Amino acid sequence: MHNLLLFLHLAAAIFWMGGMAFLVLAMRPAAHAHLQPPQRLPFATDVLRRFFVVVAASIAVLLSTGAWLLMQGGRGVPPGWHAMAGLGVVMMLIFGHIWFSPFRKLKAAVAAGDWPKGGAAMQQITLLAKINLGLGWIAIAAVMLWR
Repeated sequence: MHNLLLFLHLAAAIFWMGGMAFLVLAMRPAAHAHLQPPQRLPFATDVLRRFFVVVAASIAVLLSTGAWLLMQGGRGVPPGWHAMAGLGVVMMLIFGHIWFSPFRKLKAAVAAGDWPKGGAAMQQITLLAKINLGLGWIAIAAVMLWR
């Protein structure tokens, strides 16, 4: 059971981290290079809508498996696990902010054809995704190195 939950925990983290890396390092630069805002922003909105389903599922898996693994470790859990859990919660809160603020603004701007507002919302989403990506790497380093 432990190995299955650890696998699910790692798979959820990989999906979320990999998706953020893809969005920030590959999709967004390519979309900027080839698409104008009237095509780019609806495309980005659709991609994010689909990706955020994966993030929500990943969060559910990470919370459930992480809590179980942490409780099973008892008092002997390394400090890096606690750091990872704390950073994970911060990442989840940042995602919640993305979902309820700039992503809503992006969808509204796209629906209205307001490309400057849509671009500003997309910039905020990108910045927060970069922050979350960095926090994810710090969490991985903490759990691997702080024993």
